[in-house]
Amino acid sequence: MFSKKTVTDIDVKGKRVLVRVDYNVPIKDGKVADDTRIVAAMPTLNYLLDHGAAVILCSHLGRPKGGPDPKYSLIPVADYLSGLLGKRVAFVEDCIGPKAEAAAKALKPGDVLLLENTRFHPEEEKNNPEMARQMASLADIYVNDAFGSAHRAHASTEGVAHYLPAVAGFLMEKEIQYLGQAIANPKRPFVAIMGGAKISDKIGVIRHLLTISDQVLIGGGMANTFFKAQGYPVGDSLVEEDALETARELVKEGSNKLRLPVDIVIGDRFDNDAQKKVMAMSPVPDGWRILDIGPNTVAAYSKTVQSAGTVVWNGPMGVFEFPNFAEGTFGIARAVAESGATSIIGGGDSVAAINQSGLSNKITHISTGGGASLEMLEGLVLPGVAALQDK
Repeated sequence: MFSKKTVTDIDVKGKRVLVRVDYNVPIKDGKVADDTRIVAAMPTLNYLLDHGAAVILCSHLGRPKGGPDPKYSLIPVADYLSGLLGKRVAFVEDCIGPKAEAAAKALKPGDVLLLENTRFHPEEEKNNPEMARQMASLADIYVNDAFGSAHRAHASTEGVAHYLPAVAGFLMEKEIQYLGQAIANPKRPFVAIMGGAKISDKIGVIRHLLTISDQVLIGGGMANTFFKAQGYPVGDSLVEEDALETARELVKEGSNKLRLPVDIVIGDRFDNDAQKKVMAMSPVPDGWRILDIGPNTVAAYSKTVQSAGTVVWNGPMGVFEFPNFAEGTFGIARAVAESGATSIIGGGDSVAAINQSGLSNKITHISTGGGASLEMLEGLVLPGVAALQDK
């Protein structure tokens, strides 16, 4: 299924290998607050070290505005990684230029060097060829293991691949295999669950899923826009006014596949301690807002999920950050975990929800890339993958 070369297809012994990882992780008080993405890339890192390579790691972190910003430095990641590997990870405060070149040159097999945030250079996001060439000059081989950034054509994700032999890491391979399989040849019935706040960033995905899946179950804030598009007053609920026409089109296109909640949980304000009511889908009173799917919807969706062969889930069913409005999301999480289907979860909020529910070990594949997994589900080509060498 995976048509690109991986680290196992090349000889890395005695070579300097530049690895694009996705270390875009939350940092709190100068410490790594969630190591999911760091741990996910460890198999590739360990393989390269075990096979005699010197490893140079590069990543972005956050969205610095046009230059270095200590708030987005990768120093805490270097410290954390040293602990995971049980040995010192060297750090250099740039990703190109004389300092980076000297640090890369000094490496011996088994050494690990982390470069500073690639986005400290505005040229990164412009996929500037000179920046890509300078990064490539640090190494002999390029490995892309950053699935979470594979949908971006940046200097460190796509540009570098034009200057070095370029292959995929194990995480990239695993992500593409699971998501690719779900799109190309899913075990049926194939059920997609779409939640989260907005329709606008998932229009292409929903449209594509309506052509390839058997059922598309809608929840979260995006359901409100569908309700309003069908003429229901939704009180103070979050609605994307610009997407109402699109919502109407999607309902028409998906007449026999697209399903909306049959009942809802409403609150009189956006707060965990709001007064709450469960009601069948009908006009929402003024001053109230929809904050979760209701129990009948959870039951109906769960029944569909239980008979599925493949389930793809992106986006929570309600404001699960509020415990009083989390039951819809956690109910669906339980159904997916217990379904026995091949289950794939992508998107930061749904991943956070499955982790909070304590059911992550029952999910077939938890994707590390929100935007990238959505673009794959939309059937788009990811530039960071396309640039790698074919098998």
